[in-house]
Amino acid sequence: MVQHGCVNWSGFLASLRRFRSVMAAPLATLSLLLAGPAVLAQGAAKPQTKPASDSDIFLYRGMGSSYVCNARTAGVEFPKAVGIAAATYVQLLNGRHGGLVASTGNKKLTNEQLFAGAEFQIITGALQFCPDKVPADVKTKVEEAIKKQQAGGQ
Repeated sequence: MVQHGCVNWSGFLASLRRFRSVMAAPLATLSLLLAGPAVLAQGAAKPQTKPASDSDIFLYRGMGSSYVCNARTAGVEFPKAVGIAAATYVQLLNGRHGGLVASTGNKKLTNEQLFAGAEFQIITGALQFCPDKVPADVKTKVEEAIKKQQAGGQ
């Protein structure tokens, strides 16, 4: 529709609104039908309480370290990047494994213990994958902690 060299958008917008209202109900119904079985299946599934294996920990460490490297490249502050990655790591351990880690036995770890382990795993991974994104003071602290750990284990 052109009036005096201009496009009249009001007719187009009105037809678009009618189309949107006609399509809204079927799309909403379709989304419920598609999501319904998935939601029911999740509710029916038993939560996995098998302790996290070494390969699980390796995967979660890699995911957390990758997140820190990507976040730091995007300009996110180091403590915030590590905090988010560690929270995700702990959520995985609690949600999928009930807070159990195979290398620690059958004892459920506290959130404090899980966070401490997650942060250490993630930071050492970041030092391996993107050392230039880890602050110098953090590198020093981690190296000292590793030396103490190795000295205590000998």
